[in-house]
Amino acid sequence: MIAGPILRHTSSEQLTLWLVTSHPINARAALWQLDEQQRPGAELAIHVQHHQVPVGQRCFIQLLQLEGELPEETPLTYQIYDGDQSLLEGQTGLFYPQQSGPVVVIKSTIRRLLHGSCRKPHYPSDDALIQADKVVEETLFDQQQRPALMMFSGDQIYADDVAGPMLVAIHQLIDVLGLFDEEWQGTAASNLQELLQHPHCYYGREDLLPDVDQHVGDAVFRAGRKPIFTSDGAHNHLITLSEVLAMYLLVWSDTPWQWVDIHAGRNRVPSEHRERYDHETGAIEAFRDGLSQVRRVLAHVPSYMMFDDHDVTDDWNLTRGWEEAAYGNPFSRRIIGNTLIGYWLCQGWGNQPQNYQALAEQLNGWFCRGGLKQHDDLVQQVLAWGNWHFHLDTQPRLVVMDTRTHRWRSENSANKPSGLMDWESLCEMQQQLINQPAVILVSPAPIFGVKLIEVIQRIFTFFGKPLLVDAENWMAHPGSANVILNIFRHQQTPPQFIILSGDVHYSFAYDITLRFRRNSPKILQVTASGLKNEFPHKLLDWFDRINLMLYGSRSPLNFLTRRRDMRIQRRKPDGSNSRVLLNHSGIGDLVLAEHNEDVEVRVRQSNGDVVRFEPGDN
Repeated sequence: MIAGPILRHTSSEQLTLWLVTSHPINARAALWQLDEQQRPGAELAIHVQHHQVPVGQRCFIQLLQLEGELPEETPLTYQIYDGDQSLLEGQTGLFYPQQSGPVVVIKSTIRRLLHGSCRKPHYPSDDALIQADKVVEETLFDQQQRPALMMFSGDQIYADDVAGPMLVAIHQLIDVLGLFDEEWQGTAASNLQELLQHPHCYYGREDLLPDVDQHVGDAVFRAGRKPIFTSDGAHNHLITLSEVLAMYLLVWSDTPWQWVDIHAGRNRVPSEHRERYDHETGAIEAFRDGLSQVRRVLAHVPSYMMFDDHDVTDDWNLTRGWEEAAYGNPFSRRIIGNTLIGYWLCQGWGNQPQNYQALAEQLNGWFCRGGLKQHDDLVQQVLAWGNWHFHLDTQPRLVVMDTRTHRWRSENSANKPSGLMDWESLCEMQQQLINQPAVILVSPAPIFGVKLIEVIQRIFTFFGKPLLVDAENWMAHPGSANVILNIFRHQQTPPQFIILSGDVHYSFAYDITLRFRRNSPKILQVTASGLKNEFPHKLLDWFDRINLMLYGSRSPLNFLTRRRDMRIQRRKPDGSNSRVLLNHSGIGDLVLAEHNEDVEVRVRQSNGDVVRFEPGDN
């Protein structure tokens, strides 16, 4: 077993497991209910649906759906077999003390959840997912306190910002597992082997990545040499599907790291970049050392995942002009397609396997033991796929929004930011909300963000530079802004809304009500970001102070925003009088209550400290 098992979608009828093995398996699984002494009782009757995807000579992605009448709110344990051989036998690092297998609890009522986004392996902080492992260890058999699920709202990997040591590890792992190569056109290297020999393979890929065609550049990017991929870290941008898949294995499992030696790969890096390589090596090694705990918590708590830009590339679908340039170029189209294929196989599929049946039925036409077939057709299929969003029929209902592939594109300017969702997808989403008593709405970008930052983004957009400031917020596009705000005003809107977001690399919480409306819904915007990333500290301190001065509850500037008909009460981290924004790697920890004002909002920082967001007066 190379990676996993990762516990994915669970319900009273289904338990989903994702894992990766080094050879094809004849998968079988068993599930037991634990007794009061935490020992397995009678085996539960289940049927196993098994999907197996060969992605290399020695690498097979497995998705198992254990189906039956499964008890809720009671500890269960599972085993996975290849024929008669247990794949978990001897994997003691996957179990908590005094346990012989993973302990699972299926919960249809969400009383507590963990949430986060933005996990960059080489960022110089601890990994907050280790704190999630500690929470689960402390509450393993506490039915009231144990989290029902973990919600990851974007940037589970950084395909566009990769450290040199991580890219070296990726290439070593590709070789060990025999991950399949591919052919492409549009740059000096046309396959992975040629790419590895190219002098720009490490810390120079921005010179290999495609540029905007001149006629598009004149209209959209104001001429000049303009790369399609705009990430600051694009010098090691992932290109091939094999690189993307190896990245997933290395960020979710400790096992692959025993087969790589990033120190031995240092000589493959151009000499002028070796000092940076050495600096990044320390951060990557610290990240690696925490993966056993990350792997353990992922085996015990159901996790749900939605993409954001860095899972694919920075500024993904930010403007209509960007889309025209990116999808009109065969090489950039292939790169985007590869990262989206990786998301489907390693993240999206496990959210709701039944939603991906049409893609799963075509697996044999694309993946076989000899390699990938019809790669361009596979890319076309995932780019055209429109069902990445999903919802859970829990209490409260959890609705997860795809804010990347259903954009509301500007008709009058190719250079203006697109709305995060178009009218049709917002109307479809609204149907999941109507007549619900309460809803947890997951939007990768905050719906209600920091006004000062939104104003800065609007200024840059006015001068035709939205890509410079990632001008992606719900209020940047009049159409999507008005529709989402009208959804909150709708008479059949749930009276209790919790919005979970990430993306911005800092954390905050707002309580929101609508002015001039009786029985306004109570809206709680909670943003927890990032799991392993932060905003520039000095800059955010200034933003926090100036935002409080300019946009306090009594400021006339509020009338210049699209949210003027709302009252926003900021919760303060640990009751602080001088700040609203928390800038520290951490994972959100939400304890629900009947009324939003009683919901406990906490961030468990990567250093172990717990910060509580308490209601304030402004």
